[in-house]
Amino acid sequence: MTSYVLTVACKSTRGIVAAISNYLAGEGCNIVDSSQFDDLDTGMFFMRVSFISEEGVGETALAEGFKPIAEKFAMDVEIHDAKKRMKVL
Repeated sequence: MTSYVLTVACKSTRGIVAAISNYLAGEGCNIVDSSQFDDLDTGMFFMRVSFISEEGVGETALAEGFKPIAEKFAMDVEIHDAKKRMKVL
């Protein structure tokens, strides 16, 4: 099983968490950790979800399938393999 991390940022609105969790469940993924934050000053929503692809769905397929949700909520989205180190500064 591969572990992934999904991060999103978008305008805060109702239904974001439900859309993300329903999508992941539908793709055979199990959420193992989730953190979210609403910035009340800017009206932005931020979320980081760690999950396991129990049915072996790959990173590319997950990202492609997530596009309609990202478009619906105008999200900035990143999905990456949790084992790969990210470049940060």
